[in-house]
Amino acid sequence: MSAAIMLKAVGGGEKGGSESWMEFGKTAMASYLLTAGVTYSLKELCSERRPDGSDRRSLPSGHAAFSFAGATVLRHECGHLSPWVAVGGYGLATFTAARRVIRDRHYVHDVCAGAAIGAGTTELVYFLKKKMLKSRNVDLSFDGRQLYFAVRW
Repeated sequence: MSAAIMLKAVGGGEKGGSESWMEFGKTAMASYLLTAGVTYSLKELCSERRPDGSDRRSLPSGHAAFSFAGATVLRHECGHLSPWVAVGGYGLATFTAARRVIRDRHYVHDVCAGAAIGAGTTELVYFLKKKMLKSRNVDLSFDGRQLYFAVRW
């Protein structure tokens, strides 16, 4: 996809993409932060040993979670251009997850859990964005050290 098409896709608004690059960045950041929070909390809670025995942080797969989160953001932002955008994104995410199993870093259920977390948290972010940001009473900002989430009523 060329840069010009990508610019138009993300600035698509009614066509499916975010209204601006800033909105796109906030939504993607919220998705990745929520994915990270859920993934790393579960890694600590589950403490499952990896297949190669290197540590106890196997479940869920962070690589799978973040790659599926990215594929879901891509589908939401650029999927209106062509269904192949989503196919490509999810194809790369599936490849990433499969490589984690092939390289003996995760079990299949680890990458399945990671994929569900990544896609699920991103869908939740887009759902909440659609419901809450209609009135523009919600704001998300990051100052380099802290993430701020504000609700005005």
